[in-house]
Amino acid sequence: MSRARRTLAATATLAVACATLTGCFEESSPHDAVRDFLVGWQTEDYELAADRTDGDQAAVRKALSDTKLELDAASFRFRITSLDVDGEESKADFHAEVDLGENNPLWEYDSVLPLHLVDGRWKVRWSPSVLHPQLKEGQRFAVETNPNGRQPVLDRTGESLQSDTYLYVAGVVPSKVGDRAEEVVKELSAVTGYAQDRLLSRVRSSPPDRFVPLVTFGRSRYQSMKAKLDAIDGIETQTQEQPVDPDDPKQIVGRVSALTPETEQKLGGPQRAGDSVGQSGLQRAYQDYLTGSTETKVITLDLKTGKQVAELKQWPGRKNVSVKTTIDRQVQAAAEQAVNDTQISALVAVDRSTGEIRAVSTRGLHQEKDALAGRFPAGTAFSVVAADALLKAGVKTNQRLACPAERTVGGARFVTGQAAAQSATFQQNFAKGCVTALASLARRVDAGQLAKSAKAFGIGESWRLPLKSFSGTLPELSGDADKARAIAGQTVEVSPLSMALVAAAVASGTWHPPVLVTEPASPDPTAEVAQVQQPDPVPLDPQVRTALTAMMRAGAAGTPAQAGTGKVYGVRATAGTQDKPMTWFVGWQGDLAIAVLARNYDAAAVAGGFFAALHRR
Repeated sequence: MSRARRTLAATATLAVACATLTGCFEESSPHDAVRDFLVGWQTEDYELAADRTDGDQAAVRKALSDTKLELDAASFRFRITSLDVDGEESKADFHAEVDLGENNPLWEYDSVLPLHLVDGRWKVRWSPSVLHPQLKEGQRFAVETNPNGRQPVLDRTGESLQSDTYLYVAGVVPSKVGDRAEEVVKELSAVTGYAQDRLLSRVRSSPPDRFVPLVTFGRSRYQSMKAKLDAIDGIETQTQEQPVDPDDPKQIVGRVSALTPETEQKLGGPQRAGDSVGQSGLQRAYQDYLTGSTETKVITLDLKTGKQVAELKQWPGRKNVSVKTTIDRQVQAAAEQAVNDTQISALVAVDRSTGEIRAVSTRGLHQEKDALAGRFPAGTAFSVVAADALLKAGVKTNQRLACPAERTVGGARFVTGQAAAQSATFQQNFAKGCVTALASLARRVDAGQLAKSAKAFGIGESWRLPLKSFSGTLPELSGDADKARAIAGQTVEVSPLSMALVAAAVASGTWHPPVLVTEPASPDPTAEVAQVQQPDPVPLDPQVRTALTAMMRAGAAGTPAQAGTGKVYGVRATAGTQDKPMTWFVGWQGDLAIAVLARNYDAAAVAGGFFAALHRR
């Protein structure tokens, strides 16, 4: 809850507390003294509170005001637990709740108000221990914070997917600026845009001899601000080395920036000056895990020496942890090399037996928004899924089909760029992507069978990643024309990731949902993408899988995808429109299944380059 919202909540609670205290206690008793003191303290009416003590009024008012500053408290709330009267002496036990602000924990403690009669009027017997049982004369409160350094995003072997870079933290040592603290933070606020009152409260609540981080800068912003910061007498700048410069796949790993006034307000989390903020990719999705939370201590200090006297409360904060991904550096490097000669392309590689994503590489497209979450026409790449339904419906791989240049099915017109062929097998037409031959099989399968096969291959299913992703869509099919368009992939939308999983299913014999992060096991509760329970793996029919494997071996043979060493399986396909033609290659070699989408380029050539580069590595 933000500081402003919590203050409003405290005000609402206070209204109830005041009414309760006032209504329950009678006059001419210790109750009204207890009531006035605690209500005055809670509402910052320090004059009211001081009036119900036997201490020096100015000293009491200052002590109460200083307590709020020293704790940087958003609010105080009190509850009386008991009150005893023994002649002219009385004792009230109370429970205190102190909201330490900055999204720090709620500090709760129990204390006692000793009271006695002074000239017939009940008064709190004043001493610092009224504020807290362990606070003594010559001491003050302070809040000590220790933010944890940002943890890295890791590849599957545990190596960091970022390089270290420097962040620059401007702050002060309170004892060095002394009475000039307000002037110093006013100048810093004018330069940086951070709220002056928040900067000042951090300084006043911190131990005097410790560096207090106030504002964080990235390298470029620090260079532009350096002269202005140097001109502020009392501001010191420290460098922090943090793993924030992303390696490939850069858009999946994500970028990090220094905390700004805007992001500090938006996050509402444990972040404060000195922290970094994930702006995109996994850095953003796992911000709270990577940053963790700040260790916080409430302590008392000796006013003369500035040294710690006692620790009143400690909150270790949630431990920040690394995020371990399934990315393989060698596979990623091969993917980067494979797309290098293209202008617009995307390549996703997954482990065929687990669905773990090994590489995501793009040129002219975004790795998350397009490779994982893009919505592209499947074209004849969808024939892999359609073939599953057709084979189950009794179509044989050696059934002969004509591949005319043009064909109409149920009123839907199909045109192929292939040379007309009077007779070729289903497997041959699949391998060369003859859309007119494939569409003609619409009458051999019903809509339910096509939808069932699409579901078995994860198309349209509710699998999710911690980043944006798209599983695909198959429209409602009501007749032969709809079925023919679906078989040809004209009305089916998919992402490169969803098609890589289709290839993996045929390669392994089981469809698996995708995996990008293996640790931490539970998703970040603050992630932008809502988490869902992943669907179970779906085994393929063994006989159908055997037939599909042979068909995809034929589909890759003789194409540029077979440029490397070893057998490649797959299907080369076309999609898109005449003005925006696209090509697909969906297949596998060894343990890696891939999907390549390219515009104005042969996707099979990208696949061949990938397998060749991987073999060399």
